[in-house]
Amino acid sequence: MKVCSLSDAIATYVPNGASVALGLQMEQMIPFAAGHEIMRQKKRDLRLIGPISDILFDQIIGAGCVKDVVAAWVGNVMMGTAYNFRRAVEEENPGTPGEKLKIFNMSNFTLALALQAGAMGVPFLPTRTARGSDIPKNNHFFYEIMSPFASESGEREMLYAVRALVPDVAIVHVQRADEEGNAHCWGNFGVMLEGVRAAKKVIVCAEEIVSREVIASDPNRTVIPGFLVSAVCEVPLGAHPSPVQGYYKRDDSFFRQYHEESKTAAAFESWAERWVYGVSDCAAYAKLLGEERVASLGVKQHAYAAQTDYGY
Repeated sequence: MKVCSLSDAIATYVPNGASVALGLQMEQMIPFAAGHEIMRQKKRDLRLIGPISDILFDQIIGAGCVKDVVAAWVGNVMMGTAYNFRRAVEEENPGTPGEKLKIFNMSNFTLALALQAGAMGVPFLPTRTARGSDIPKNNHFFYEIMSPFASESGEREMLYAVRALVPDVAIVHVQRADEEGNAHCWGNFGVMLEGVRAAKKVIVCAEEIVSREVIASDPNRTVIPGFLVSAVCEVPLGAHPSPVQGYYKRDDSFFRQYHEESKTAAAFESWAERWVYGVSDCAAYAKLLGEERVASLGVKQHAYAAQTDYGY
């Protein structure tokens, strides 16, 4: 059985120096609880990998856990800039004192290609995308190659080879999973499927752990097979303030609050002391949010999928 506490999962599968894929589902189901546990355990020299991490990368950077970032965008989607990230890039990275944060710039698509290459076990995948942009500049994830095949006109074109990404661990949040890690997820997948298939280890954070019979009842919705999963953690509200479809909506006021309370390094420390270091787990975090606020985020109008018949 792979069920364990989130604290144990992070301690076991996220060592110092690891490359960690987070926030793979774009703006939803971002594993904030896992990121906060990384901060509480004071992990160091991490490489963060993700397309749009919203404010989670900013928080982990501000905590001094990060060596470099491979991403398409880091910021506060709702409010704009992410202050810890900006300070780390322009001034000094808390994770590497005396140095600035190293960034490997990607687009959402090239990040997906890099993870897909890792999932396929090939060293790169070719693409036309990013040509004519500054993304590949001084970026070892891109290498210019000549197509070995000619077009119908007999011409061969220049392409970019996008280097494979193989994260040491991918951490994802889903609606439900069983004790072996077989997971149901619905909504926007982003690059989650590529990420979990490319990663050496996978931690699944689920709103609820359910019986094997529930997962087996809808095999087409089992987007993460248990044989890829190292640890399964029941983490209700674990993606807050990002949304989890069918469970709770996005907490817009939290993003506004974070924007106002992270403008300086000292302000961020105060914020983190309250929302990260001052709580031990998701239950304590939910208590800090308050019952009324949590209830206000719940689903107000359900939209169920049509029943599926797997009979013969």
